[in-house]
Amino acid sequence: MADFDPVTKAVVPAAGLGTRFLPATKATPKEMLPIVDKPAIQYVVEEAASAGLLDVLMVTGKNKRSIEDHFDRAFELEEALEAKGDEHRLSQVREPASLATLHYVRQGEPKGLGHAVLCAKQHVGGHPFACLLGDDLIDHRDRLLQRMIEVRDTFGGSVIALMEVPKEQVSLYGVATIEATAQDDVVRVVDLVEKPPVEEAPSNWAIIGRYVLDPAVFEVLEKTPPGRGGEIQLTDALRTLASRGGEDGGPVHGVLFRGRRYDTGDKLDYLRTVVKFAADREDLAPDFVPWLREFLDEIS
Repeated sequence: MADFDPVTKAVVPAAGLGTRFLPATKATPKEMLPIVDKPAIQYVVEEAASAGLLDVLMVTGKNKRSIEDHFDRAFELEEALEAKGDEHRLSQVREPASLATLHYVRQGEPKGLGHAVLCAKQHVGGHPFACLLGDDLIDHRDRLLQRMIEVRDTFGGSVIALMEVPKEQVSLYGVATIEATAQDDVVRVVDLVEKPPVEEAPSNWAIIGRYVLDPAVFEVLEKTPPGRGGEIQLTDALRTLASRGGEDGGPVHGVLFRGRRYDTGDKLDYLRTVVKFAADREDLAPDFVPWLREFLDEIS
């Protein structure tokens, strides 16, 4: 196995305007919308921490201060809970601040995911890093990020998570042209295209919100012109890296993910996520699941 630099840092772009959830996101970041009783962004940080990435940079924007507050200590609240002897809620309140070392940088203008990643250049430096989108949740029982880091340790370059989607949905994603490798769940990425028309999509293997990126991506992003939607697309930069060899920041491999993923940036998927998480909670499921069955019977 080649000796590649270890992945120790994570970048979480969380600067989007959340227009799909207006008016709720007019003053509340979409990443702070609760999945039952925990904001979506906390699940993302927990995922990074469980993969051993304890240095996390949040790329935020205007009206995102509540994200910083959530991962900070809340001494008055803690004192009130401690005075009540409410140890359970006290531990819940303290937990976000203890997950990892959090850093923050602002993306001054909404110029796209590629630009948000570029905002991390000074913090990350010349090291590989993971990038986790704040509205894409991966079930904690599926070790996707750990597997991607393993693939990076084997092949170098960058690694993206790919998930098979229905053909009619390919225009919503970046889509990959892939070649098989000796490992069943790993492919070589030959080409990428951002949100292609259905009839032009090279496959139905779509990029989802997990990346392990070689630091060469910064140099490429600095030269990448605005693409689809007038934004700097990370997919376009990865397309450039996919054509390179190991000495120039390539290649790009994909991990074929067949596990549980939740898109909390979409209203319908957000509702599904809340229901699934509630039904999986030992403290809620005994009452919630029977009620849900009765409700479905009533409306069917």
